[in-house]
Amino acid sequence: MKPLNIFKYFKKAQKEKWAIGQFNFSTIEQAKGIIEAANKLRSPVILGTSEGESAFIGIPQAVALIKIWQTKNNFPVFLNLDHGKSFEYTKRAIDNGYDSVHFDGSRLYLKENIKITKKITEYAHKRNLLVEGEVGIISGLSKILNRMPKISNKDLTNPEDAYNFIKKTGVDSLAINIGTFHGVNASGKNPHINFQRLEEIKKKVKNKFLVLHGGSGVSNKDIKKAIKLGIVKININTELRIAYTNTLRNVFKDSPKEITPYKYMPKAIDAVQKVIEEKMKLLGSVNKI
Repeated sequence: MKPLNIFKYFKKAQKEKWAIGQFNFSTIEQAKGIIEAANKLRSPVILGTSEGESAFIGIPQAVALIKIWQTKNNFPVFLNLDHGKSFEYTKRAIDNGYDSVHFDGSRLYLKENIKITKKITEYAHKRNLLVEGEVGIISGLSKILNRMPKISNKDLTNPEDAYNFIKKTGVDSLAINIGTFHGVNASGKNPHINFQRLEEIKKKVKNKFLVLHGGSGVSNKDIKKAIKLGIVKININTELRIAYTNTLRNVFKDSPKEITPYKYMPKAIDAVQKVIEEKMKLLGSVNKI
């Protein structure tokens, strides 16, 4: 598959009001669960690796793994660097064959964020890669959180900043904060989504692709509304980690003497696949190939 095809599916999603899911992985079993779900439901899919995840797997190894599935299955599966924190690391992902990259300079001063993102965008576009930037601070971590992160109005994406950022950097898509956070709240309470802010941003940036991070903790109702208002890509990670890890814990609890990975790992793969299938149906990406 050509990397540029990811742009094609973003345009299709934008026009038809559905979203592509990005699902992160740090093991081959997690990746397999994601791929199996996408193949079964005929859904385009993005697999993501953060700096931590890609460092664990290995950047070249992650690329090689996804390329095998792209060739074998001949359907739109893409590999994206999630929350690259520096030009150097993001460049490594580009040079090694990632299909797209996300540079997160949201905690920098806007001027510096624009400067680095523009540099990355120019470098990536010469290689036909899509670039995602970020304006607005998305807090939290991809785990179960004991309390809701405090999100101030200053953390939310300013519509004017979003417009200027896109204009000056030339990015293809923009990760925004409209009230979400990374992780899942232990109490089960969902984040408050500021849909008015989303509408204001969309009005400013027009047809640029908007991305929602922190999708694990968002209610189904709010996910659907966000897509209706212009979100074309939604990132989900924590729910996959929970399903994967809890399944393995239960397997070892039920069969403490089992030591053969190919016997107990399929249950973890199935658990991940089940979550992915539910999310793809929610996002409306089923049968969009």
